[in-house]
Amino acid sequence: MNRTSLLLVARLLVCLLSCTAIAQPAVQTDPLVERYELAGENRSELEQAVKRAPKEHRAAVEFLIQNMPCKDLQSLSAGFLLDNVKVAYEARAAAPWAGEVSGDLFFANILPYANVDEERENWRGKLRKICWPIVKDCKTTGEAAQELNKHLFKRVKVKYSTKRKKANQSPSESMDSGLASCTGLSILLADACRSVHVPARLTGIPSWSTKSGNHTWVEVWDKGDWHFTGAAEYNKNGLDRAWFQRDAALADKSKRMNSIYSISFARTDTVFPLVWSGDRENVVYAINVTDRYTRKVEVAEADPSKVQVRIRVWNAAKTERVAAKVTVVSTEQSEKEPIRLSGTSPTNTADMNDLLEFELQRGEKYELQIHNGDDLQKQTITTVDADSQVIDVRWEK
Repeated sequence: MNRTSLLLVARLLVCLLSCTAIAQPAVQTDPLVERYELAGENRSELEQAVKRAPKEHRAAVEFLIQNMPCKDLQSLSAGFLLDNVKVAYEARAAAPWAGEVSGDLFFANILPYANVDEERENWRGKLRKICWPIVKDCKTTGEAAQELNKHLFKRVKVKYSTKRKKANQSPSESMDSGLASCTGLSILLADACRSVHVPARLTGIPSWSTKSGNHTWVEVWDKGDWHFTGAAEYNKNGLDRAWFQRDAALADKSKRMNSIYSISFARTDTVFPLVWSGDRENVVYAINVTDRYTRKVEVAEADPSKVQVRIRVWNAAKTERVAAKVTVVSTEQSEKEPIRLSGTSPTNTADMNDLLEFELQRGEKYELQIHNGDDLQKQTITTVDADSQVIDVRWEK
């Protein structure tokens, strides 16, 4: 065989080998294998959940397994997962507004069985029985969310209280005790929404930029966008109205603790700071939504001559806050115009950071006229040279 023939044969062999390599099927890797391995001894439960799921539910079960925290991989049963998915699809079939909710929204913001690091429990069916009668005549997701916020907490007899057992209570823990923090109330409202096919997610700030403490509320999907509401803080004027709007508008996206986050069951590149938890093994994913809130309210530049005076009215024992009409009257001649401002102080069922606020001149004396029913109590205060000041008034009568 001459040199030319040898070269031709070599080229044919190279071509044949290349074609053969291309024709080889790609190795298929089950995306759940890694999750199964992380589950350890609980692996069989997860495999059974996928195997036993009806064909039309299998993707939902797989979504939960692919995104659930490691602790859940190692503890949740097949029965728990299958029941959660089954009831979620039943609610989807019954909801008049189902056409408003895409498959992606359903997976991400209805299907999840938990919000943050609360105790895992099978709440979906129980809450659906309570919530469906409340929303059955509603036409949209926003209307349903409003009706739930208006009626649910009275029906299950749960109210805000700093005496709750823990911040991150599950729905049953809050309903059993009748008390919950803003986070517990938000978990209950979000799960109630999800139980009747309303997309909902917890949203909150780990630390206010201008005051102490954190806060949690709920966002619901309506008319193609997310809208916020305070849990157990129904506003008859609709969504996107809450006492914390001004504070939220002062959030700082550049600071991790002063940013606003919406919780995500699906894994993201952002981790939500669990300020109530000392368990650093719990990882809760989120989306930074600070920009949505800083654009919601235009906050005027602070007047350096003014102080934001925030007032709480307590009972005589200083154990509970009292709803009283408070009128502020200026007493000094240095005021350009006489001041007379009025408002009602929140009770114990309102968040601890929800206070009656007045913007007053720094370093001035004012008279507080507190009306509780037909009784009147007066108190003189002097404002401080600072941006904000909290005044605690004890009702003596």
